[in-house]
Amino acid sequence: MSKKVFDQIAEGLNEALAVARGEAEPYKLHVPAEIDVKAIRVRTGLTQKDFAATFGFGFDQLKQWEQGRSRPVQAMRAYLLLINSEPQKMVQALRQINHASHEVAGKRAAC
Repeated sequence: MSKKVFDQIAEGLNEALAVARGEAEPYKLHVPAEIDVKAIRVRTGLTQKDFAATFGFGFDQLKQWEQGRSRPVQAMRAYLLLINSEPQKMVQALRQINHASHEVAGKRAAC
């Protein structure tokens, strides 16, 4: 094992111990390598097409994820975890963002 790898492992262990002792707050997000995309979608009650449109995924990509032919990259898995934990709040947040972006575009067009 190289010194660099050892140092990274030691750093992680020291961080875990500090968190366990209550001396530090964890700051690294753990995103599981595998998540059940279909279960997340089913929990929302949306069809594949509606889920993809609502959350900004490609329809074909969503099907690939659900069929296990590919898997979402880490950032997408994190996004899916957020959707799974608070689907209605995520929809609300996306609507607010969409509304705000339309307002900005309208103001630019008026100039």
